[in-house]
Amino acid sequence: MIPYSVTFGGISGRYASWKDATFVVIPFPVDMTTTYMTGTRNGPRAILDASSHMELFDEENKIEPYRAGIFVSTEVPVSLAGPVPALKEVERRVKATVRAGKVPVLLGGEHSGTVGAVVALRKRFGDLTVLQFDAHTDLRDTYLGTPHNHACVGRRIVDAGARLVQVGIRSMSEEEDRFLKKSEEVKTFYASEVRDNVADVTKGIVSSLSENVYISIDLDVFDPGIMPAVVTPEPGGLSWFEGIDILRDVMRSNRNIVGFDVMELAPIAGMAAPDYLAARLCYRLMGWLVARQSEK
Repeated sequence: MIPYSVTFGGISGRYASWKDATFVVIPFPVDMTTTYMTGTRNGPRAILDASSHMELFDEENKIEPYRAGIFVSTEVPVSLAGPVPALKEVERRVKATVRAGKVPVLLGGEHSGTVGAVVALRKRFGDLTVLQFDAHTDLRDTYLGTPHNHACVGRRIVDAGARLVQVGIRSMSEEEDRFLKKSEEVKTFYASEVRDNVADVTKGIVSSLSENVYISIDLDVFDPGIMPAVVTPEPGGLSWFEGIDILRDVMRSNRNIVGFDVMELAPIAGMAAPDYLAARLCYRLMGWLVARQSEK
């Protein structure tokens, strides 16, 4: 793959090369179907820029994850033909990444991009659970005239044959509620349940996962008090520590984490904290994966 002009964490040399990379970051600067607020096209670059200001020592895992190698590819191109060409390009890049034995990391950009990654991973691994952190179920069949709207990503994941486990949900339509009641492929954990008993919810989440897991994080899963830079900032989301506690147990389980994404950042001018949170979250996920590998 062709490298981007910006690296993750400001790293350079062999640590940022394709050859030596454990992780391949795929920027998805797409903002075609977002509703209410816009700006997700600027999300990937904002995350990468913020990452250059982080300490590269992971204080929890006591390692420097970047030493495992983080390659950043060029941005997925946006097509006037709609979202489908961009999704096909994500699928192609994720396929090439896993074929090379590397971990795909998608940065967004609107949540629709997740579908391209899931289609590629389903073809590679067969059995797959998508663990979706999100304020919204995203289970509409179509929205605003297209089945590829960011509000339909959960439905398209199910259509791709993957199991779907959702965390942090606190907003849905009547159509989506009906779909959940009849679906055997979707397990939903609401934000209110996390608030009431995060430990029991976490156990339920882990027990719902199959062997191969792809983690998809729509940043609106977090409370808008700490993550206002999203297209639909629903009140009452997860705190940083609630999200981290759930993810820690998932990452330390015996599941095979085949990739992850951090999506729907819509940067706010002059407000660096949300961009930095997204970068830190991405790096912490990398850290857990590197730590797991070193323990084997």
